[in-house]
Amino acid sequence: MINRRVFLGTLAGGLLAAPPVARAQQARVYRVGVILQGGPYSGAVDGLRKGLAELGLEEGKQFTLHVRDGKGDLKAAEQAAGDLEKEKVDLIYAVGTTTTLAVKGATKTVPVVFYAGTDPVASGFVESFRKPGGRFTGIYSGYTDHLVAKRLELLKEMVPRLRRVVLFFHPDTRSGQQGVKVAREAARRLKVELVDRPVVSVEELRAGLRGLRVGEVDGILSATDVMVVSQAALVIETARAKKLPSMFTEQDSVSQGGLASYGVSFSAIGRLSARYVQQILLGANSGDLPVEQIDRLYFVINLKTAKALGLMIPQSVLLRADEVIQ
Repeated sequence: MINRRVFLGTLAGGLLAAPPVARAQQARVYRVGVILQGGPYSGAVDGLRKGLAELGLEEGKQFTLHVRDGKGDLKAAEQAAGDLEKEKVDLIYAVGTTTTLAVKGATKTVPVVFYAGTDPVASGFVESFRKPGGRFTGIYSGYTDHLVAKRLELLKEMVPRLRRVVLFFHPDTRSGQQGVKVAREAARRLKVELVDRPVVSVEELRAGLRGLRVGEVDGILSATDVMVVSQAALVIETARAKKLPSMFTEQDSVSQGGLASYGVSFSAIGRLSARYVQQILLGANSGDLPVEQIDRLYFVINLKTAKALGLMIPQSVLLRADEVIQ
């Protein structure tokens, strides 16, 4: 595991040396392609913009973002990646493991900064954390799939009557497969019945949510699968209509009406990613920039949603939350 303090110090030293280069190349406007699957992942783009601004790069004058939203369609992400490379963008920022896999398969030469929730070495993006090699580097949030168990545990604490919970996942993705495996093990331990529903498209997910019958399940557990996460708004709408408590992977979904979340902040990830983007635009080799592993997680609860569901969240749970939305 990377010593974050050493890594940040090294990176900061590189950034301090960057301004003369930046001034020398000030006339150039860099083109940054961004590929994501919409929904909560948009928070990473907002964070990237803020991070680049903090580093002194002004959008429109020193860089432009060319954002491509696949809206949960992985083929669309592949097409976008190929198109952006043909358009000769200087760099691609890929948000999510599955999205990064799509970019890897569709491009050959363009440098890539990624956010990955699963091991980037096992996924084939980099050779190692310290020396990525090739053209990929970025942020790794560390065994995100295994957080499914903690989310189910927290949901059970908030909803003691929880007996059956539904989990929608994409069966053909690494994150989907790992997530449902961990969820099944956690459900057995917590004596909760997991109703796992494989879906391979947004249309199947929408149909599955719409088809949930009254009393069929007591809650909705969000997987780390990129397609399902991208459709958080659809899950929130269903949970509200069917009066079901919901647990998500990231905090933006809670501010929009989900009951709770436990996971990373996409906005924070975007801001961290900005340092990689700046370094590469100013001439650094992506293969020489160590992958940063982050472990900061956020537990967020929406009390307004809890009240609408008739839930009384235990004080012991509220005290452990990083944020409580009133």
